[in-house]
Amino acid sequence: MRIDLHTHSSASDGTEPAEVVVAQAARAGLDVVALTDHDTYAGWPAAQAAARELGVGFVPGVEVSCSHRGVSVHLLGYLVDPGFAPLVEELEKARQSRVSRVERMVDRMAADGIPVSMEAVRAQAGEDTTLGRPHIADALVAAGYVPSRDAAFTDVLRNGSPYYVSHYAPSPVRAVQLVRAAGGVPVMAHPFASSRGRTVDDDVIAAMAQAGLAGLEAEHRDHTDDQRDHARALAAQLGLFTTGASDYHGAGKPNRLGENTTSPEVLAEIERQATSGVEVVRP
Repeated sequence: MRIDLHTHSSASDGTEPAEVVVAQAARAGLDVVALTDHDTYAGWPAAQAAARELGVGFVPGVEVSCSHRGVSVHLLGYLVDPGFAPLVEELEKARQSRVSRVERMVDRMAADGIPVSMEAVRAQAGEDTTLGRPHIADALVAAGYVPSRDAAFTDVLRNGSPYYVSHYAPSPVRAVQLVRAAGGVPVMAHPFASSRGRTVDDDVIAAMAQAGLAGLEAEHRDHTDDQRDHARALAAQLGLFTTGASDYHGAGKPNRLGENTTSPEVLAEIERQATSGVEVVRP
């Protein structure tokens, strides 16, 4: 059984609608796929309907944007109750902060003559999309300023760029607690992917484990072999399981569906730990 537990649709920073992500998963030969858009559940209904139609298992999820002392941390929450108000409020606060962040970054760039505007950025996103730096990148690509998203993030959108602006995000410990309170199962995404920027120390992950963290995403394309080994060893030390996934974004990244996968036993453990009543869609 091939299971991919980390994908994004155009509800956040992916380039394809949720139903297309599921269709692509079916074409890639996946048996089960999770949708984990940033700070939103908006893609769930379309993904669930597509999964039933196409005979693919579907795991409802979300990726909660967190921060620890200025270091970005990404927390995957599986099978959370989408109506649990404290988590909904936290996600909405983060979403609104992302919008104001994009506005400030665009203002700084435009003031320096870079060809970008909020209208151009919004044109790259859907109506209910969680705005982020990838949409600025897409606007810059459309304007011919950079050749690709990757080039934009290497240059004007990188952390430390004069145009960079931070945004609100909860602490990873609080995010773990909220996901658990929502009946979900929290897994830390790509915990040691230093190629993406600074990462937190093991003691932060230990604190997250004490708060209820369930697993670490060890198998990820942005992890080196040593980083994968470290993730597996730390997970064993802390009593966590490990997952693998693609972090698929459609055309937004080179990541391919199913390039890393999760075992059926771990998916069964995620289902066992969930208390929300939200279930995996079965073919």
